[in-house]
Amino acid sequence: MTLQITETAPPRTPKTRRKAPKLPLREQLIGWLFIGPFGLVFLAFLVAPLVYALYLSLFRKAMIGGTSFVLLENYTKAFTDPSFLDGAWFVIRFSLVLIPVQMLISLAMALILDMVTSRFARFSRLMIFLPYAIPAVIGALMWGFLYSKNFGPLGDFFGLFGATAPDFLSRDLIFYGLLNIVTWQWAGYYMIILYAALQGIDPTLYEAARIDGASNWQITLRIKIPLITPALLLILVFALIGTLQFFNEPKILRDLAAGAIGPDFTPNMYAYQQAFGLANFNYGSAISFALGAVVFVCVYIFLFATRKRGSFLS
Repeated sequence: MTLQITETAPPRTPKTRRKAPKLPLREQLIGWLFIGPFGLVFLAFLVAPLVYALYLSLFRKAMIGGTSFVLLENYTKAFTDPSFLDGAWFVIRFSLVLIPVQMLISLAMALILDMVTSRFARFSRLMIFLPYAIPAVIGALMWGFLYSKNFGPLGDFFGLFGATAPDFLSRDLIFYGLLNIVTWQWAGYYMIILYAALQGIDPTLYEAARIDGASNWQITLRIKIPLITPALLLILVFALIGTLQFFNEPKILRDLAAGAIGPDFTPNMYAYQQAFGLANFNYGSAISFALGAVVFVCVYIFLFATRKRGSFLS
């Protein structure tokens, strides 16, 4: 009969998180001194206007009876207002087309430039990114000139072939005209984000894949794209937020679009028209916060559906 002696593992002790050493009071004050100017600007030009706009959205001003507290009545009116709902539905449809187009173009450009290491690649990156550096107002005016049937070069070009240029400022084609402008302006910015993510991948992964017989196409599909998924999700969220707040381009092109763009074309334009066109600041503020609620819900649903909330919120 033999005795077997078994070793027992020592009991596990719960891990304790190390507390960061407390800085002396003088160093804490120096830190607050450095962030103080930004904090003051942030409070004065962002937090305070938002709080005041929220305050305005809870009141209603009328010729008879003056200003009265209505709580959420303005929000109820906004979510039953056909002009607000039509504008919100337009930007949602616009997002469903614009965002995939932007992501495909920016991803294709980033992958191509990642494979090219010549001086031409550096010049190409600069040229592709350049539209983002152009202010949105100038870009919209430039494309308005290009789209014009009367004095734009597009009409002259089609005239050389005896054809009529498509009117991208008409009611039927304004959707595609705006789609082209926004894609032209933002695809380069998203390309830079994806290109930076590609540059962060360890090149030894490519070498190991080539040793195993992988082609460039397989490396792109099975290594590059999966490893830059966080960057793809990031630009998707940026594009979703930006598109739902669509304002600059349709506002600039409104006078050139011959009635194709109305004052309620997008929710932001409708809020602007209510506040500064009709001096209805209370309802305009409510529309702005209602749009903010729509943006928050859409982004949260997307993050929840992709199960990537922790990556963005951590």
